[in-house]
Amino acid sequence: MATLTTADALAELAALEDPRARAVNERHGDAHGVNLSKMRAVAKRIGMDTDFARELWETDDVAGQLLALLVAKPRELSSDEVDRMLRSTRSAKAHDWLVNYIAKKSPHAEELRLRWFDDADADARAAGWSLTSARVIKKPEGLDLDALLDRIERELVAAPAREQWAMNETLAYIGIHHPALRERALEIGNRLQVLADYPTPPNCTSPFAPAWIAEMVRRQG
Repeated sequence: MATLTTADALAELAALEDPRARAVNERHGDAHGVNLSKMRAVAKRIGMDTDFARELWETDDVAGQLLALLVAKPRELSSDEVDRMLRSTRSAKAHDWLVNYIAKKSPHAEELRLRWFDDADADARAAGWSLTSARVIKKPEGLDLDALLDRIERELVAAPAREQWAMNETLAYIGIHHPALRERALEIGNRLQVLADYPTPPNCTSPFAPAWIAEMVRRQG
């Protein structure tokens, strides 16, 4: 159980604020300035506590919500709770952590994937695509991969940024993990050119799907 009150936790996070880190984070859609390693140390001290995570989430404080995602147990959150959390995220990092730390590990992951995949909200659809990517890699049985490529081909170019990124991830993973569809995935990526000019640091893999596919296949073989 948490040994801090919610107010105590928020005060501790506020004391860890670095104005320079906040300036950088705000440019990337995250209104907080807490070093994430220090935040993880706070979470480790608290331990896993889903009730406390719920209290932190309701504060609507970005750092508090990130801390909540570190101490929540995915199996203890209902699908409706995870859905409400997704729709109330106020930062890019919270969205990513919610999808990766909670939704993907939830016993309700497939229910959430189907709920979000055709949602009216682009950020929810992005989460649906991220869960679809996880299935493409780990449990593709039952997925119509050709239909996914059809939709990516139609929608990738015009998709909002977060959804586009997640959809592009699915395109790359289909090409990487499903050799029979690799040629088609490469053709779609090369023709659409989405993220072809994305700035990529040296020694990092480009998110441009054809480059990403080629590099991962090279490593596999």
